[in-house]
Amino acid sequence: MAGESEKKPLLEMVQADGADEGCVTFVLHNEDHTLGNSLRYMIMKNTDVDFCGYTITHPSESKINFRIQTRVSGGLPAVEPLRRGLNDLNEVCQHVLNTFQARVNEFNERQEQPME
Repeated sequence: MAGESEKKPLLEMVQADGADEGCVTFVLHNEDHTLGNSLRYMIMKNTDVDFCGYTITHPSESKINFRIQTRVSGGLPAVEPLRRGLNDLNEVCQHVLNTFQARVNEFNERQEQPME
């Protein structure tokens, strides 16, 4: 089929007619609770965000609807907290990965030392 060969975008932006840029639903394809809950937590730490939540549309679909609403109407676009949340989450994951790798290396070095 022709539709199967087309690649879906990983992220879509859905905005109601007449809504401002501060109230947007993002559709993240091929994602689930793993990203949804972590990203929601990171975005809600932003004081400019009034609401952030997500829903899994259906268990058989691998996509989430991710809603962000900023505090001031006509102020900060919802894309900015999303971008910041993704960057912050990436930094946290990188820190965890680096810390884990450092501990694995320390363990391996201790294993290689001869016992006295």
